[in-house]
Amino acid sequence: MGDDTVVNGRDRASAKTGGNLVQSVDRAISVLELLAKNGESGITEIAAELGVHKSTASRLLTVLEQRGLVEQLGQRGKYVIGFGIVRLAGAATGRMDLAQLAQTVCQSLAEQLGETVNVAVPDSGVAINISQVRGAASVTTHNWVGQRTPLHATSSGKVLLAHLPDRQREELLSEELESYTPRTVTDIADLRAELDQVLRDGYTACFEELELGLNALAAPVRGPDGGVLAAISASGPSYRLSRRRIRQVAPQLIAAAGELSQRLGYLGD
Repeated sequence: MGDDTVVNGRDRASAKTGGNLVQSVDRAISVLELLAKNGESGITEIAAELGVHKSTASRLLTVLEQRGLVEQLGQRGKYVIGFGIVRLAGAATGRMDLAQLAQTVCQSLAEQLGETVNVAVPDSGVAINISQVRGAASVTTHNWVGQRTPLHATSSGKVLLAHLPDRQREELLSEELESYTPRTVTDIADLRAELDQVLRDGYTACFEELELGLNALAAPVRGPDGGVLAAISASGPSYRLSRRRIRQVAPQLIAAAGELSQRLGYLGD
């Protein structure tokens, strides 16, 4: 009984801590929304708007200021939105612009191939799909947009992994690679060889590595400075998107990647 009391006490303490954290996050967001609406506000105004003590509002503003999300206008002055927000908004806008620009290219490629076409970007060690168009021959209704997929087990992921800065790529390759099907490449030496091949060929393919019965190929999408921002891929059932057909359609995929790169401002070598 004594042990149960201790455990239950810990659970309650943990739940309380979690609840306080969520409340703090909610209040911090409210502060940002308030400043966005008013332009500038003092601690007293912010505390009154949130219904909290001035000391609580002050702690929230201190953390936000340390992160560059708010700025104080002179000593003991009012607070305004900081330039850190611009950095965050710029990242989101860049992705939205890429998704919008990719839509036409994806639509055209999907019509040519009859397969599902996706665009993915790197995101904290995985690939995240930001755009998708299904081809006329597509048999799946799976929506990959917003899905996070492993770099080592997808064609888009391997393209992105191959073009990461050396240090970042080596950090990811030092981790144990998860097997999703019997065909997933988990041997580091074999994966390194594939990544080298990506750089030579300008595209790569995966054969049932993430899902049995699903094949895909992908090519890099470059930004104005030539850096790889994303990967465009085409995927379909293995009985239709065979190794032979992948070799046949690879030039179309590479051309689509080039077109999207040009739309993003890449002028070529």
